[in-house]
Amino acid sequence: QLQLVESGGGLVQPGGSLRLSCEASGGTLNYAVIGWFRQAPGKEREGVSCISLSGGGTNYADSVKGRFTVSRDNAKNTVYLQMNRLKPEDTAVYYCAIGWKYGLDAGSYNYWGQGTQVTVSS
Repeated sequence: QLQLVESGGGLVQPGGSLRLSCEASGGTLNYAVIGWFRQAPGKEREGVSCISLSGGGTNYADSVKGRFTVSRDNAKNTVYLQMNRLKPEDTAVYYCAIGWKYGLDAGSYNYWGQGTQVTVSS
């Protein structure tokens, strides 16, 4: 059965960087749209970024544009989210997901990982 596992979260100071990884087991990510989402306490889940099957297409929420970069390594069956210039408001649990439609609508994604916590604080 396909499972997604996120890693790379942690505590970082404002202005710092983290790289999240999303790895699949029991299946391949190579033929799927992959999205990154986050959910902060008391807030709804929001789309952060997505990447197309080939990696040629990427999309970002306005709040992270210019700071986050999504990429994929199909040989490693892994998708990454490089997060730079992190802000306290980026604090959330970050999830990766497999979707059938390119975009940042969580309703278009049907396989989800368990999430990894990112905390940005001094």
